[in-house]
Amino acid sequence: MWNLLLAYWPHILAVISVLVAAVASVHATMTKEEVRSAIGWVGVILLSPIIGALIYAIAGINRIRRGSIAAERSAAGHEMLAHPSFDVTDELVAGRFGRRFAALKKLGDRITHHTLTSANAIDILKSGDDAYAAMVEAIAQARRSVILETYIFDRDPIGLRIADALIAAAKRGIAVRVLIDAVGARYSVPSIVGYLRGGGVSTDVFNGSIIMGLRLPYANLRTHRKILVADGAVAFVGGMNIRQGFTAEFAGKASAHDTHFRVRGPVVADIFAVAAEDWYFAAGERLHGQPWQIEQQEGEPDSPILMRAVPSGPDASIETNHKMLMGAFSVARHTIRIMSPYFLPDRELVSAMTTAARRGVAIDIVVPSANNLVLVDRAMTAQFNQVLKNYCRIWRSTGPFDHSKLLAVDGTWAFVGSSNLDPRSLRLNFEIDLEVVDTGFAGSIDARIQDIIASARQVTLASLRARPFPMRLLDRILWLGSPYL
Repeated sequence: MWNLLLAYWPHILAVISVLVAAVASVHATMTKEEVRSAIGWVGVILLSPIIGALIYAIAGINRIRRGSIAAERSAAGHEMLAHPSFDVTDELVAGRFGRRFAALKKLGDRITHHTLTSANAIDILKSGDDAYAAMVEAIAQARRSVILETYIFDRDPIGLRIADALIAAAKRGIAVRVLIDAVGARYSVPSIVGYLRGGGVSTDVFNGSIIMGLRLPYANLRTHRKILVADGAVAFVGGMNIRQGFTAEFAGKASAHDTHFRVRGPVVADIFAVAAEDWYFAAGERLHGQPWQIEQQEGEPDSPILMRAVPSGPDASIETNHKMLMGAFSVARHTIRIMSPYFLPDRELVSAMTTAARRGVAIDIVVPSANNLVLVDRAMTAQFNQVLKNYCRIWRSTGPFDHSKLLAVDGTWAFVGSSNLDPRSLRLNFEIDLEVVDTGFAGSIDARIQDIIASARQVTLASLRARPFPMRLLDRILWLGSPYL
């Protein structure tokens, strides 16, 4: 047998290479929705025998088949989460905000699993100091259950403070579940996972494990969601990971900025459903029964604030955030204000933005001057000209790095949460955002962005073109790899 292998190994390798390439090429052809993406991957697979198929298996498969999870929601007890009396009608939105926002509401109804609900409340937490303190307080006051899902959970003083609050809750009999992304869990060495498990907290990692590595063929897919739900009554959602660098307490004046949100009302049920679904996917445990029941909602149906949980990710909800943004840009009449640390929109979003700008909509985009990901910053700089030459404005905020993800349309509609405007958030990551229809809240987001613009530096086409050619060329080369940065 060994002699046979030695004699014919080139032929065997050729047959294996052809079979692997055929399978990978068929998969790319049948699953990719963009012809350019399909052609590109088939080219990589065919031109790099075996290695190309391996690269595709690691970085090219961008959808997890989780349809069975949605089908099992009722078995998991999720049928108890609905509060139909708080569901918002098209007529209410049209009467209060106009037909265009009623059309946007209908879009959300058709592309998400969750309804737009009324009688919600939302608080803006403008710093890590505020957000972490509020989270610790919610954990300490929990009477029945706490679930936390996050991308990064560092084992630093802030991480240990929150971990100790979770451990204390578990010791007093509270049902506690913690889910951390398999990539994000490795940002600290040693990981916080062992500390939590040692303290008696049920902890798991998403799409992989700390020791064995990432889960193939989905190694490029991550949960970027930041969710905390206590007692089914209060939820926290936003862009904030758990890291000491986002607090003035530990980082001083150089602390990075971010924005997080505390939410109450019927929308909490849907936020919990998203986290519970992810926990079931990772740990195989259904969260139902008395500890996980959603509290009876208070407030008058149809009363402000109107809100919807918008989960998106490489499963049945793929590109939901992308579709919501396309719809929002299409109904804008006066202003679109965007704040994102990583601004790398695809061609469709760029077209939607620039079309709105040509209609006379004032579009302002704020990105950091100081970015924590230099390669991403260089890649997005290479793309700035696509929007600048089409009547949009871009601003570089001054001061420390700002990780906030904020968007407001006409001071009426807001979209806030964990999604960046880049390929990873729009296609590869599991994200959660909040659609908020309320002039008070959207006006606050609008004002927050305007305040930052007041001290920001405007980016112009002239300043981009004045940069040395080798620098601009390097930016464009990095831009080519932007889908996987």
